[in-house]
Amino acid sequence: MPSEVYKNPEYYLSRELSWLEFNDRVLDEARDKNNPLFERIKFLAITSSNLDEFFMIRVASLKDQVIAGLKRISLRTHELVEKEYSTLNRSLVHLMDKNGMHLLSAKELDEEQHKFLKEYFTSIVYPVITPMAVDSSRPFPLILSKSLNIAILLKHGDDDKEYMFATVQVPSVIPRIVELPPSREKNERNLMLLEDVMMMFLDSLFMGRKIICAYPYRITRNADLTIDEEEAEDLLLEIEKSLKKRNWGRAIRLEIDHSVDERLLKTLKNSLEIHQGDIFLIKGPIDLTFLMKLSGFEGYKHLRYKPYKPVVPRELSGEEDIFEVIGKKDVFLHHPYDSFNPVVDFIEKASKDPDVLAIKQTLYRVSGDSPIVKALEKAAESGKQVMVLLEVKARFDEERNIQWAKRLEQAGCHVIYGLVGLKTHCKITLVVRREESGIKRYVHLGTGNYNDITAALYTDMGLFTANEYIGADASAVFNMLSGYSEPPQWYRLEAAPMGLRKKLLDLIENERQNALAGKKAVIMAKMNSLVDQKLIAALYSASAAGVEIRLLVRGICCLRPGIRDISENISVTSIVGRFLEHSRINYFYNDGREEVYLSSADWMPRNLDGRVELLFPIEDQIIKEKIIEILDVEMADTLKARILDRSGKYEKIDRRGKKSLDSQMYFCGESSYNAQGEDDTLGR
Repeated sequence: MPSEVYKNPEYYLSRELSWLEFNDRVLDEARDKNNPLFERIKFLAITSSNLDEFFMIRVASLKDQVIAGLKRISLRTHELVEKEYSTLNRSLVHLMDKNGMHLLSAKELDEEQHKFLKEYFTSIVYPVITPMAVDSSRPFPLILSKSLNIAILLKHGDDDKEYMFATVQVPSVIPRIVELPPSREKNERNLMLLEDVMMMFLDSLFMGRKIICAYPYRITRNADLTIDEEEAEDLLLEIEKSLKKRNWGRAIRLEIDHSVDERLLKTLKNSLEIHQGDIFLIKGPIDLTFLMKLSGFEGYKHLRYKPYKPVVPRELSGEEDIFEVIGKKDVFLHHPYDSFNPVVDFIEKASKDPDVLAIKQTLYRVSGDSPIVKALEKAAESGKQVMVLLEVKARFDEERNIQWAKRLEQAGCHVIYGLVGLKTHCKITLVVRREESGIKRYVHLGTGNYNDITAALYTDMGLFTANEYIGADASAVFNMLSGYSEPPQWYRLEAAPMGLRKKLLDLIENERQNALAGKKAVIMAKMNSLVDQKLIAALYSASAAGVEIRLLVRGICCLRPGIRDISENISVTSIVGRFLEHSRINYFYNDGREEVYLSSADWMPRNLDGRVELLFPIEDQIIKEKIIEILDVEMADTLKARILDRSGKYEKIDRRGKKSLDSQMYFCGESSYNAQGEDDTLGR
């Protein structure tokens, strides 16, 4: 079948609609009665946060391009928001009440509580807030993106029809959840949202004016930074300038209370130049990300997942030197089931070891108090050669990364801020050590960030190796990053944007040829997103030839399974559970000589064409079998997995005749058993 056939637009699902389906699966976790209450609340907060980013980046860019189909995206988004608030109002609020946490309205307050809140407003809130009226001498103010505000109509003159508009920002420096004095009853907590407290006492801000009405509202602005890197003399300076503009981009969404006065809504709509379809009438508190803090209340163990403590694999848990262990054999880590501590220990040990001559590392997203960055600083201060590529264009982490970059430079590290026109997204560390036998290179490669916090929340994979060929490739990677020199050849690694896409296409084509020759042919791949049309077309072609293709795609998937003679041999599964699925795995049967690769790259044009990414092979047979087993277990998940159908919708697994299996909980138990010799499988 000619390749042109696979370019038919009907064979591809909308990227934006697919992302909304992913967020719907996250929301399903908030609706799942089998999850503890605080975990459900947390998933609802994540859904809200995800939508913010979707509007700031994807919707903003779509509006810039005026792409057809925006109406479908708008309708689906409105449906999702309605489902969010239905989940909150019909289920979670009642469960909070049952567990002694009461989110109160002004009508529910007794005299003592009212008195407390008046004092709280007068002493804490009033000195901070600034009411801003709009008239001929005071234009409509600039409203900060994602800030919560209260819109007010004030009576103007004697005629009731005359009014003026005012707005006041709900201060982010004051906790949004206000806790009232403890109830006389045991374990009861009475809470109120800051905006509701402010609404009770707005009169004190407008003495002599009658308030007609007041409603909370929030706007979201375009936050997609555009930087001309070719023309920028100082990339760091240009990014810092652009970050300041992020809060003042074009308004692309207005959220406001559903009972809003039409006059007030019209004022906001015209002043912000918001289209009707971008207005969301909210039945509940605006911006549900505050629920994340509520879910963090101390105590309430019964409302959370049973704690899981990541374990250190046996080969790294003894007193043996970590370099000695890696020098003997490759070591595999499966986070968060395996602890991230060995990665931190590897860099800390290298920073102190007098025989270590150099440490080179790429950093994309790091934690706010990163032990890895501190170790790199110490290494440089002790005289070691330390080279760090710290990607200052990592979206929404730009400011933090700029601060880290400056700190590392002050410590004496050679810091590269990123490459012009590319984001450096690969995860690699190279330690160069002087030993009796000569210079030896130790390498860590991973699918996830060098972030000790998210490593306990995301599923990722890492490999320690002293393989000479990978070591040579690692040196070539850093020479490429620091000096723009392309290696004459790769021994084991493949890199984007050079040859990674071609490598994947060649591996897929090899399976297709084997299928055409009547041989068994299988592809299994796990990733966060599948968008790239060339790779999808290659999968269609392989499927049509008879290759069995099983995909695990957590988020966006533009491939449409189940098309007759095109994708009948392709299944797509998504797992959304306690941990964020983040590892990237590629498996090819290869006529029985199975090949397994891990990667930092998703199958998206941005990863393959606009980023520096790495694909690395797993050559140790035991580790290879372990990763294949992990894929098999995840493919067999019956509790948290969803199957993508031809329409683009995801359905729960039909569990008839199948065992109940939560793959994430299976790995928690397995990891504990392997490390400690005892079964510690967790339930919900």
